Amino acid sequence: MEDMIRPYRETAEYIRSHIRVHPKTGIILGSGLGSLAEQIEEAQVIPYHQIPHFKHSTVAGHKGNLIAGMLEGQPVLAMQGRFHYYEGYTMQQVTFPIRVMKLLGIENLFVSNAAGGINTSFKIGDLMIIRDHINMMPNPLIGPNNEFFGPRFPDMTRPYDRAFIRLAEEIAGKEGITLKKGVYVGLTGPSYETPAEYAFYGKHGGDAVGMSTVPEVIVARHAGLRVFGMSVITNEGYHFADDFVNDGNDVIIAANKAAGIMTHLFKKIINHI
Repeated sequence: MEDMIRPYRETAEYIRSHIRVHPKTGIILGSGLGSLAEQIEEAQVIPYHQIPHFKHSTVAGHKGNLIAGMLEGQPVLAMQGRFHYYEGYTMQQVTFPIRVMKLLGIENLFVSNAAGGINTSFKIGDLMIIRDHINMMPNPLIGPNNEFFGPRFPDMTRPYDRAFIRLAEEIAGKEGITLKKGVYVGLTGPSYETPAEYAFYGKHGGDAVGMSTVPEVIVARHAGLRVFGMSVITNEGYHFADDFVNDGNDVIIAANKAAGIMTHLFKKIINHI
């Protein structure tokens, strides 16, 4: 058991020795959404390549920094970019930072991503609260269970914290911010979905689709963290003109445009924790 925990302990100790705060909230910022990290006060920045056992983020829009500091008066630890299964990392490597966060005392995890809209009412730039997900990736808990972090068969009835969802909706309502709410479908990528795949997942309950987040949420819930998730809708996957193509640069541009509102909401919710 100790051998299974040692890498996480080594990484947690390294991070702890390089930051001043004792964070209770972790934040994972997806494609084009790293601007929230720039609003962290008293920030201490650690590039991923300096952290033991951390992998490198190879995707455009993911800066690859761990940032500790204060946000709305609360101590936070933010990942400015994540790791993806499609980069060639194992699921254990993709979710490694979540268990490190647990050892650092993180209790709440906020996750964000850029996603394709399946729901026909969604438009580019919309923000979707993730109320549930459909996992189409390998489950990161496959293999020997690490009992130190959680049970063999963790419950996933409520993966996204309902109190956080209500709080987000209350804040948005008071401030006149329109939010969508729906089910996120997690696929491996890196190819974008075909029209038939968009239609298939829409018929089976999906509202938005992306290539991340779900493995992190599963491991977070396994470790007992409360989770809040939000997607920025960066393309519409329900109509395809003859000249339509999914383009990664367009995804980042759309995410950047919506990042300000998402950042504002995250700050307000964290302030209420």
